[in-house]
Amino acid sequence: MRYLRTLSTRSLAVLVVAVLALVVGGAAIAVAAGRGNSPTPPPKPLAEALHDSLAAPDIPGLTARIRFTNHLFPSGSLVGANLSTLLSGASGRLWLTNDGRGRLELQSDAGDAQIMWNDGEVTVYDASANTVYKLKLPSSSSPATDKGPAPSVAEINDFLTKLGEQADVSAARPTDVGGRPAYSVKISPKHDGGLLGYAELAWDAAHSVPLRIGIYAQGSSRPVLQLAATNVSYGSVPSADVTITPPPGVKTVDLGAPSGGKPEAPATKPDFDVVAPDSLVGLPRKDMRAIGNGGELIVYGQDLGAIVVVEHKAQSGTQGNSILSALPTVALDGLTGHELATQLGTAIQWTRNGVSYVLVGSLPPAAAESAARALK
Repeated sequence: MRYLRTLSTRSLAVLVVAVLALVVGGAAIAVAAGRGNSPTPPPKPLAEALHDSLAAPDIPGLTARIRFTNHLFPSGSLVGANLSTLLSGASGRLWLTNDGRGRLELQSDAGDAQIMWNDGEVTVYDASANTVYKLKLPSSSSPATDKGPAPSVAEINDFLTKLGEQADVSAARPTDVGGRPAYSVKISPKHDGGLLGYAELAWDAAHSVPLRIGIYAQGSSRPVLQLAATNVSYGSVPSADVTITPPPGVKTVDLGAPSGGKPEAPATKPDFDVVAPDSLVGLPRKDMRAIGNGGELIVYGQDLGAIVVVEHKAQSGTQGNSILSALPTVALDGLTGHELATQLGTAIQWTRNGVSYVLVGSLPPAAAESAARALK
């Protein structure tokens, strides 16, 4: 997927949010806020609760009011950045057909955005940028309507046992979400999860429809990212409701097509001195490999607590035109770097002796800065 390395900040944000929306919509998500007054379902073991919802008849379609909340970026972390609806959070509506097509419409003070998907393509119209982004999806050997049989309780239990080796999975908790009887479950990393606390999922007890998804940082009681909807309604959805017609004159950006399993061209050996000590701030070097465009990727530590460093030869004028140059600066032992601090991790970019460095990890800014200073 070489095209990911060439995307601008806005394009990358669009891609991330579009994929999130696709996963959410493709799974028939209708996230609901708050507790309703509907009766809760009977207590069940997690595997049985999952099986019964997956084995339920397909829904003909879905509509809902929806709110996308984004607390990923703390105040001040994007000073000078050109925010869009996709980064600032928004409210809107969701439409989903029973053959895998969907549309998410979002409005906010930063502008409007629409995300449409089908089994072959994701289209994002960002009105604040007057731009349409398109991303081709890998082809599927089976139609979107071919759901197949639900996994058995034994198969789900086997999956949960394997998942339990890497994560703590709670029991299914009967609840009601947005007026629908539901079960909820929390999943948290068993080993080093970096700044990630846990993910919470609730789903409709009567349908294979998740009803709440939230991602939480360590020590936080409010979600970092969440989709929340009310007024969920099941029924057929006209094709016109899952179609985007952008106005004339918009800019179109092709985010590239997935490789479909084709091997990428071999990476070239870097033509600069790679900085890769055996350990970094106490984390052992676990991986080191050449990547496209003559760069090098180094991984320290493992799991979600790992630190990833990407090095490549800096181009003339890179520092002033860097996609991170609008972000807050940070002093790195006589050098000036640019830092993006979020609730779930930190990224720092700097240039030294003609080499550009990007360090990313699920760790707080102070720890990331210490790692950057130690990379010599």
